[in-house]
Formats: sequence, structure tokens, C-alpha cells
Amino acid sequence: EAQLVESGGGLVQTGGSLRLSCAASGFIFDDYAIGWFRQAPGKEREGVSYIRSRAGSTYYADSVKGRFTISSDNAKNTVYLHMNNLKPEDTAVYYCAAVPAHILNPHTSIGLKQGVYDYWGQGTQVTVSS
Repeated sequence: EAQLVESGGGLVQTGGSLRLSCAASGFIFDDYAIGWFRQAPGKEREGVSYIRSRAGSTYYADSVKGRFTISSDNAKNTVYLHMNNLKPEDTAVYYCAAVPAHILNPHTSIGLKQGVYDYWGQGTQVTVSS
């Protein structure tokens, strides 16, 4: 059974940093792409970033480009989202999701669309105080 477990959320001040983790199990990690999404209260879920595990190719939403970095430790079946220079508007529940990598055209925004993903984690709360 496929499973994704997020961790690392918390409360941080504006300008601070957090590292989120997404631990995957139950599927062949190297064959999948992992995406990070977030949902703020009253807003739709939006794609933040994704990484194709084997190839290591990445893509970011404009809102986080230059501040967030996604990385993958394939030996640990874990994807990280390093978040720097956090802003109050980054406050949201952050989710990771998985989809077979061949579904995604690399370096395109298709990986930021939640509808393409098969498996989802339960989410972790990130709160940035002003």
C-alpha cells in the first residue's frame, strides 16, 4: 500500500526557514515524481514544486522560486522541501503527493496540477507569523 508521510511543519517568524520531509513507501520511489502542494484557509490547493526522483529534475511555482528548494534522498525514499525567507502568505497546510514520473513532461507546470497525482499524504501545518 502506497503511503506518504509529511513532517517538519511548525511555527516560524517572517524571514525564517523550515525543512519539510515527505517519506514514501509502498511503491518504487525511483519511478515516481513527488510534488509539494499547499492549501491556505479559504483557498484552493496550489502546486509549489515537484521533483522527478530518478532524473532529479525540478520545477517551482513562481511564488516560491528562489526561496524554496526541493531535493530527494533516493536511498531514504524521502523528498525534502527547504523553505527559506518565509512570508506570512506561505502559511498553509503542506501536502506531498506522488505520480509515476513518466506521466509528467519534465520542466513543465503539469506537475503542479493536483489532478495528475495518485497518492497523497495527510499534510503538515506551516504557520509564518508577521
